[in-house]
Amino acid sequence: MRYCFITFNSLTAAQRAESILRRSTIRCSLQRSPRWMEEQGCGNGLRVDCEDLHKAVNILRGNRILYKRAYLRQEDGAMEELRI
Repeated sequence: MRYCFITFNSLTAAQRAESILRRSTIRCSLQRSPRWMEEQGCGNGLRVDCEDLHKAVNILRGNRILYKRAYLRQEDGAMEELRI
């Protein structure tokens, strides 16, 4: 299953982002990052539908919520970093 994943520097930032996106009717879920991302300092993130990614990022920017990176999870489980 393909989906996008947005990482944050802190759990608090991820929780704030989740709250704001849900109020904006974007479906998302707070999740722990894969272990290899945790080693880079990305311990928490939001799973979002890829079709909502750009809208979600624009909402986060508009609310001054800093995210770290965005990834696309491929069908085979591989994660590809996205430039947005």
